[in-house]
Amino acid sequence: MRIAVGMSGGVDSSVTALLLKEEGHEVIGVTLRFYKAVCNTEDLRVCCSPQDVKDAVLVSQRLGIPHITLDWEKIFYERVIKYFVEGYKEGITPNPCAVCNREVKTGFLARYLRNVALIDRLATGHYVRKIQYMGYSLLARGKDTTRDQSYFMALVRGEDIPLLEFPLGDKTKEEVRKIAEEKGLPTARKRDSQEVCFLMGRSPGEYMKDILGEREGPIVYKGKVVGKHRGYYAYTVGQRRGLSVALGKPVYVTGIDPITNTVFVGDEEELYKDWLLLEDINFHLPMHLWSRPAVQTRYRSKTVEVRDIEKLPNGYKVYLKEPVRAITPGQVCAFYEGDVLLGGGIIRI
Repeated sequence: MRIAVGMSGGVDSSVTALLLKEEGHEVIGVTLRFYKAVCNTEDLRVCCSPQDVKDAVLVSQRLGIPHITLDWEKIFYERVIKYFVEGYKEGITPNPCAVCNREVKTGFLARYLRNVALIDRLATGHYVRKIQYMGYSLLARGKDTTRDQSYFMALVRGEDIPLLEFPLGDKTKEEVRKIAEEKGLPTARKRDSQEVCFLMGRSPGEYMKDILGEREGPIVYKGKVVGKHRGYYAYTVGQRRGLSVALGKPVYVTGIDPITNTVFVGDEEELYKDWLLLEDINFHLPMHLWSRPAVQTRYRSKTVEVRDIEKLPNGYKVYLKEPVRAITPGQVCAFYEGDVLLGGGIIRI
């Protein structure tokens, strides 16, 4: 098969390309350049920097495969960064990585390369398994549960899954690094990128402050002003640290109102809900085939079984069998059945 590999310049995508070449496929390395800014990757755990592009080229040369770099700075800005910024302006906590997988570097990239480069598949270094389930091509949690990235694939369109391959889904991170070392890949010991790439090591609040400036406003507890914040965009539901509120007990962010520039705090029990509203919902497996779905409302949070799902005119209301802490507007709700990813949506409330 003719397989393009999304190469970020890290060890995972490097080993992905290596494995596919050893299987006899025609492999093409593809790197997306999202911005031209230079960052010190020794200090910042981000990806897609100019140095990462160089590393991807170096690995491709070592493997003897062609490599292309696509300058998608404008696409990335329009589809991911603007989404992120507008979300924080609205007082929600968006998940840019999940949106990027759908709109840019995974689902969309696969369709784009199929049309312009006549590829059969796009492979990435995500720790996700691709499986056949009830007659459908679906995704499932990776073997390495500490690295599983299926949650970030919940928004990828179901029709794009047949175009994707994930060679690392049945491997652990340790196995991947060992392969890279044995084959002499220059990225074998490169540190993982763990931050949102375009933040360049800053927190979302610091990033938004550069855009919106400092916006002081009230922190309210049970109807009374108990403190001041310097920008509602620096807070998220469930947050405890950084509130600068002295009430003699812990309090947590329970809500944000960008219109009145108010951050609401409350006691921990106020964070728990046994329902949520979803918009922009995306099904990998048609809902009528689901049997015992469960939801995951944050990366690495535990799954909770679904009691019922009600279709509304503008989304879905999901009822849960037990309360979940800090369900956060803007975050992704991923549906699972066991390890199988059924789809997902964006939490509205």
